[in-house]
Amino acid sequence: MSASTTIQRLQLQIITPENFQPYGQVIFPIQDGKTFDQEDAKLNLEHGIPRFYIMRLENKGRKFNHITRHIKCTQCLGSLDGKDWLMAVCPPNNDSNEPVLEKIAAFRIPGNCFIKLEVGTWHAGPFFDHDFVDFYNLELSDTNVIDHFTHNFRKSHNLELEMVDII
Repeated sequence: MSASTTIQRLQLQIITPENFQPYGQVIFPIQDGKTFDQEDAKLNLEHGIPRFYIMRLENKGRKFNHITRHIKCTQCLGSLDGKDWLMAVCPPNNDSNEPVLEKIAAFRIPGNCFIKLEVGTWHAGPFFDHDFVDFYNLELSDTNVIDHFTHNFRKSHNLELEMVDII
């Protein structure tokens, strides 16, 4: 007989460039013509052909038991139509094939910015409360074929994680 799955709640925080720094970058609108600086996304797409596309996702709730990372490229995600969304992340740890559970954080991301995930950042999402959201996604053309490493918390810890709003 298997034990019941434990649910661990992750309190959502509003994303800022400072609190998201261990996982990547948050990019907000800037004036056209501004020169490249530290506020711009620093991309690593050198290991393949970049793929920029729009993906439509349906609402699947706020719970997850899988988390994924890509070790060959950065990944950029942003919602269309100004819709807010949620993402759980864990800093890269290239010495291990498992994320550090205590370092997982959950963010609410407004629809007026995008995120760049650093190479190796573990991530679960996007999640959202809308019926559906269209997202633009920048990664490599074969990221989901050869650079998609997933950890299953249900198998390793009999655990499911849920993103919740701070009350």
